[in-house]
Amino acid sequence: MMGRFLAFGEIMLRLSPPGRELLMQTPRFDVWVAGAEANVATQLARLGHDVGMASRVPDNDLGRAAIDTLRGHGVDVRHIQTGGERMGLYFVTSGAGLRATEVVYDRAWSSFAEAPTAAWDWDAMLAGVDRLHLSGITPALGPVPAETAIAAAEAASARGIALSFDGNWRGKLWARWDGDPRAILRRIVAHADLMFGNHRDIALLLGRDDFAGAGEDRRRAAAEAAFDAFPRLRTIASTARHVDQVDSNRLSARIDTRDGHAQTDEVLIAGIVDRIGGGDAFAAGVLHGLRSGQDSLGAARIGLALAALKHSLPGDAALFRQADIDAFVAGGLDVRR
Repeated sequence: MMGRFLAFGEIMLRLSPPGRELLMQTPRFDVWVAGAEANVATQLARLGHDVGMASRVPDNDLGRAAIDTLRGHGVDVRHIQTGGERMGLYFVTSGAGLRATEVVYDRAWSSFAEAPTAAWDWDAMLAGVDRLHLSGITPALGPVPAETAIAAAEAASARGIALSFDGNWRGKLWARWDGDPRAILRRIVAHADLMFGNHRDIALLLGRDDFAGAGEDRRRAAAEAAFDAFPRLRTIASTARHVDQVDSNRLSARIDTRDGHAQTDEVLIAGIVDRIGGGDAFAAGVLHGLRSGQDSLGAARIGLALAALKHSLPGDAALFRQADIDAFVAGGLDVRR
């Protein structure tokens, strides 16, 4: 459990209509602090890790509320800057029945997206850090955030700091500008030892179309191709999801290394409350498992446990403790008295 994590990325607010209502069906919203990297930092802190968050929010009530929320969960917020004009927002309309969940972004020109690359003091931010966590959402925000994400990866690499990278493909964000996702993401992944992403993410990175479809053979072939393309990469963690109904999914987890792979059994997640943030919970679980000395299968199982548990919780971040993981692994859904 020794060592320090730093997550770098945009902190946002998520607004959702109550229950399963449509957007603006009634003039009310539930509001949560959100953001992929902030979600990972929050869950790691809840599990007792030393973890900080580096970001930028406006110096107003929205920004201060986001900082207070992360601080309340135990995240070190000293490297969250204040400045700029607006907080990034996004809206989630939860699906039900045969209606899928919908996401609407409102994050253009946010404080984080507008921050120049020179605004970040990597020496100060990375002091004492042994793992930096990034995601593919930051470079999708525009040319300056893309440059910043690359600079972050290079800064960690130059200091001998391990880098974990979650692909988190967001097509709606990339479509807003004329960047080259493959070239940009490759420059970041080149510095990573741990990547969160499946065979489709790898196909995008490598410009290949022969990993399409399902099956363990294709997933292993994709992992081996990624290991060949990125010499520093040592571990690839991923999930496989089968959507039977909006509120009933089947999920499994997998970790590939250069020496082989570990695959969990599939779990049925029924009565889903909110699946947003499940991937971030998985990432936090794998990071927690590996930091705690688990082997690949043990880390995959912890990641799967947190991902599954997140589906029971409204909002973006998973907020679980080790006892919750242990109870999930032990099984049994009766009331715990």
